[in-house]
Amino acid sequence: MTDVPLRLRLLAALPFVLATAAYLLLFALWTDRLPDRLATHFSPGGQADGFTGRGAFAALGAGLLLTLGAGWTVFVRRNALWGAWLTAGLAGTLLGLVVHDNLDAADPAAVGSPLSHLAVAAAAGALLALAGHALSRLVPPEEHDAAGAEPEPDAPRLDLGAREVAGWSRATASAPLTVLGLLFLAAGAVSALLGPWPLLLVALAVGLPGLALARVRVHADRHGLTVRSTLTPRPRVHVPLADITAADVRDVDALREFGGWGYRVRAHRSGVVLRSGEALVVRRGNGREFAVTVPDARTAAALLNTLVERRGRL
Repeated sequence: MTDVPLRLRLLAALPFVLATAAYLLLFALWTDRLPDRLATHFSPGGQADGFTGRGAFAALGAGLLLTLGAGWTVFVRRNALWGAWLTAGLAGTLLGLVVHDNLDAADPAAVGSPLSHLAVAAAAGALLALAGHALSRLVPPEEHDAAGAEPEPDAPRLDLGAREVAGWSRATASAPLTVLGLLFLAAGAVSALLGPWPLLLVALAVGLPGLALARVRVHADRHGLTVRSTLTPRPRVHVPLADITAADVRDVDALREFGGWGYRVRAHRSGVVLRSGEALVVRRGNGREFAVTVPDARTAAALLNTLVERRGRL
């Protein structure tokens, strides 16, 4: 468990619960109008080329929505609540449209799915994203006060003059994340060809973020600590210098301490963990820690501690 507020977890789970209920309600209301086998995968031209049993597709769709919801509930943050609602809107609408396409179909092979469905799903997702953004105001922001806090006396420092400006940057990569990301994308490609297509959503939802985090660049300077993907503009994690009370170096075990690789959230701490070993760890004003596994972490920690002390003297 993390210290994410219960209200935020409930708001993240809500759209997926609603989407699952609506999806299963469609099956209950339309069960007599649906064929035993549904067209569930379509060619680029919109022609059916993959089929799934009616009960299996109901279970698969509900399972997909609930799995996505569970993931968002665990990892959600206040400023990303809109993403949970966007995901639920996109996935739920696409699933519902597939069910609608199969209504009264005598031959599932004759069922078509127009590209306009993607626009409808995008519009529904956008509307729910706006709703999620508005609901995030119901969750108070984390309170913290780093004023007056300084690193421990034995924490590493950098010999930096009062007027000197310095920055530190280092790129690092994760072989496990790269392999996992490529495997999921390969599974998605197979799903796109053979169906059922909801597996493609799962593959993309896991594979793309995995590859995006497989190689990151870590920056430490007067603005604080920034971790960003070298492949895409997002994901990006930034800890402002004003929110840092101290920095240190620590050896971490990716599996034992964080449960795996990538962006990880645990009780009172989070991190971008690409491997086991040396990590830069910063303590924030709210008492939480943020860690990133990166070579030469001691230099980055020394620089941040020096900048934190300089800020405290201003």
